[in-house]
Amino acid sequence: MSFKNVEVKKKANVYHDGKVTSRTVVTPTGEMKTLGVMLPGTYRFSTQAAEQMDVTQGHCRVKLSNEQSWRDFQAGESFHVPGNSHFEIEVTDLLDYVCHFIK
Repeated sequence: MSFKNVEVKKKANVYHDGKVTSRTVVTPTGEMKTLGVMLPGTYRFSTQAAEQMDVTQGHCRVKLSNEQSWRDFQAGESFHVPGNSHFEIEVTDLLDYVCHFIK
């Protein structure tokens, strides 16, 4: 996966004491995405806009706010998070991801 002719925001997005970091990119059509890395751990994130998370490296388990059970995801798979909600993610090894913000 690659993105051409994008604007990259210089300031890093840093969460959970630096264990999760990402950079924001904006495509020529105005789409916002983040490219990030999560170190092993369990994290909770709140969302405003709906998101699609593409796992590009590693493995994780995810529990969305409206679900009772955890689901597994690995490189090449994606999950969707509704807007105005939250999710928990458990990372077992280094996780590389792309987050697409859905309007």
